[in-house]
Amino acid sequence: MTEPVDDRTAERLAAALRCATVSTDNPDEVDDPAFAQLSAHLEQSFPLVHAELELERYGHSRLYRWPGVEPAGVAAILLAHQDVVPVDDPQRWTHPPFAGVVDDEFIWGRGAIDDKSRVLAILEAVEAALADGIRPRHTIFLAFGHDEEVFGDRGAVHMADRLRQLDVHAELLLDEGGMITDGVADGVEQPVANIMLGEKGYATVQLSVTEVGGHSSMPGKQTAVGRIARAVSRIQDHPMPLRMTPVTADMLARLRQAMPASRRHLLGIAGIAAPLITRVMALRPQTEAMVRTTTAPTVIRGGVKANVLPQHAEASVNFRILPGDSVQSVLDHCRKVVRDNGVRIEAEGLASEPTVHTQPGPAFEMVADIARAMVPGVVVTTGIVPGATDSRHYHDLAGTRCNFAPIVLRERDLASIHGTDERLSRLNYARLIEFNRRLIAQFAQSPNTVPQTSGADA
Repeated sequence: MTEPVDDRTAERLAAALRCATVSTDNPDEVDDPAFAQLSAHLEQSFPLVHAELELERYGHSRLYRWPGVEPAGVAAILLAHQDVVPVDDPQRWTHPPFAGVVDDEFIWGRGAIDDKSRVLAILEAVEAALADGIRPRHTIFLAFGHDEEVFGDRGAVHMADRLRQLDVHAELLLDEGGMITDGVADGVEQPVANIMLGEKGYATVQLSVTEVGGHSSMPGKQTAVGRIARAVSRIQDHPMPLRMTPVTADMLARLRQAMPASRRHLLGIAGIAAPLITRVMALRPQTEAMVRTTTAPTVIRGGVKANVLPQHAEASVNFRILPGDSVQSVLDHCRKVVRDNGVRIEAEGLASEPTVHTQPGPAFEMVADIARAMVPGVVVTTGIVPGATDSRHYHDLAGTRCNFAPIVLRERDLASIHGTDERLSRLNYARLIEFNRRLIAQFAQSPNTVPQTSGADA
């Protein structure tokens, strides 16, 4: 039975949360002192890691090599990221977002879930293994990016290229993105471990209109603002089609055992009933993302004064792209539904195609078995990450990719990720450390009894 972490372990995470390592859209605005503060904290807190593992830095990103006893082969690449998203309204938080408050139940702060807890948990597990004399049979890499929230171009991209130079091909690539949810999967009473095997693509489409302008007392039939609003409305009202992908079909087949009889029957004829199943899944945002390229208008700008006809208006619409669609098919779809040659439609900023998901194999089953051992009664399934993670940069470097952390979250907890009052319970943090300790034990030089966490100082 996993016990919550003790005060000293919780405080090490809290101290990392006090480092305001915020990523912004401008990569030149990196808060170097905050990252330097975090770096010093990690090196002070985990002395064995920094004495025995090889460390290369790429900007503020950190690539560790833990050499295996047998030099041939790589067991795993464990990913996490040090940066966090900005805070929209700090006044709405129970505790200041970068105060790193620890109470009897939670560790509070931006990055508590996404994703500093995974950085610290991996280091806690490796430090404990080194103290116990445990060494991996084959090499393990730890790659902690510093700009994941802004696509990882200066961190993960360079670390992945370095691994390619080393001709690395690991058994397992493990990153964020999946978790154990409780009460989130409709009709499933058991906790569900969502071990993701790939991720959706990402694209932002910019719509823009240029008009002559003039005085608002003599408008034409439609202003630039009205025209851009109509274009956004058409895109939102005509989403891309629903579609059952192989990975979603596999996810549902694995969940079927835990569903009520009526749904088990429906999923039993999924080949025939796929259109009905996708329509049902589209009723909730959490499940619609699994069967559609999603559409989210996020920004609209236009006009300078209430009595001046705007000369320019623009809008941004964000898409998370389902496997089988592409950035180009998203642009084609937008042009088709807008039906207005006066609206310019083009990709804005960085974009990524959906990843090719890996098939479940021995490494997947190892992760699944650890999840089952740690949370008895859990239903293990697959899926795709709806957002973008650093692991897309490493897609060709491992036989199996899993996006997963064994923290148990309810729907209200999910809302805090990138939102208000982000926090991680002491129990969930203990699960995260224990999971990494068990994983390392699987890759150890010789079979050992998996160490049990007691919440004691790691």
